[in-house]
Amino acid sequence: MTLVVPSLSTPSVALSAGTLAERVYAQIKQLIFDFVLLPGDRFSESDLANRVQVSRTPLRQALQRLQREGFLLVFPKSGWQVAPLDFNAFDQLYDLRMLLETHAVVRLCEADPRPSLDELNRVWLVPEAERQHTVLTIDRLDEAFHTALVEAAGNAEMARVHADVTDRIRIIRRLDFTKPQRVEATYEEHAQILRAVTRRRADEAQRLLRAHIEHSKLEVRRITIETLQNARLRMAEAHTPQG
Repeated sequence: MTLVVPSLSTPSVALSAGTLAERVYAQIKQLIFDFVLLPGDRFSESDLANRVQVSRTPLRQALQRLQREGFLLVFPKSGWQVAPLDFNAFDQLYDLRMLLETHAVVRLCEADPRPSLDELNRVWLVPEAERQHTVLTIDRLDEAFHTALVEAAGNAEMARVHADVTDRIRIIRRLDFTKPQRVEATYEEHAQILRAVTRRRADEAQRLLRAHIEHSKLEVRRITIETLQNARLRMAEAHTPQG
């Protein structure tokens, strides 16, 4: 069995949709992820329809889907709201992610024969000069790394739950790679985890992975709060009358 790392040419969320409703869904979701629509912001369907240049029917389908996924709240007769960020919920999702991934690396260390790590090694065990630094690229590679570890455990239901957790924390997790030092730390920590798995050192692999996820959780909380503060400040300045 070979761990599969998704190609970098895989379309992003904003470009992968086929139908109009799906494209609108992806566009609005990206606005939320980019903090153009801020947590807590309220808007009407007509305002958003004008903004994304689409008719009400596909817009409503997209909004309802985002509501089901927890990104939006709807208030009868008063419009929609971007769901406030719930860091307690994110902490619980990170805890679940940690359980799934640490279990997966144990299974991977014990597997006979063990799935090939060649694809992951080619991405993460590279000289510093060959490392990726583009936020979108490193974000996609990081998700692929953790997804590959879980899928290698061979439990389809565990992989399905992990994919759901990944999607729900993406709004804050992707900010982890806006800081150069976090990109470098990710390369180093992923390399250490891969080496531990290669040597079948399950306890070490678990310890390294647990520390890696915990560190990421703390960093994305700090970066998210800082990013939100900056976004609100920019918005306030944009609406301040020029004297």
